[in-house]
Amino acid sequence: MNKQKGTKKAEAYFTGIINMLIETNCEELPCDYSPRGLTSVTVDGAPVRTLARWVDGAFPSTENPIAIWETKEYYYTTTFGSRVADGVYESLLDGMELEELREHEHIDVKHYLMVDAYDTWWNMGRSYLCRIVDMLHMGYVDEVLFGSEVLERVPLLVKEWVAAARQREEVRE
Repeated sequence: MNKQKGTKKAEAYFTGIINMLIETNCEELPCDYSPRGLTSVTVDGAPVRTLARWVDGAFPSTENPIAIWETKEYYYTTTFGSRVADGVYESLLDGMELEELREHEHIDVKHYLMVDAYDTWWNMGRSYLCRIVDMLHMGYVDEVLFGSEVLERVPLLVKEWVAAARQREEVRE
């Protein structure tokens, strides 16, 4: 279900589709589809970075993830409010923290943003849609998937994550 209340509370179909695509392609590796904690990165068991906020998903987990993602699906809004704007700037914060992690610790965590709800973005919040594209061009997100693009891209991305997880396992052995 989405995070709305009252009459706007409804199924989160886009999130459900994304989760099913990941589950179908993750080759039974673990995945955290609804993290209830902060993402953290460790080196030799010692913490080196913890992100400031929860994300919508992490592969394989929020500890030392290969990839994290955020889903923005705002179907039931009647105005373009601060909640949507906050979501964009939260993604920017995550991207800046991950950039700092890459630059100072040489650890790359892939960061994806998956967006749906045409009316919300194109008609009510086009300036924030432009901000999302800016984040992509500045390297604060690795990829932005819009609507049905998830159907083709997510399976390919998950295969890359699985390959990275297998390589990580080989290095440990």
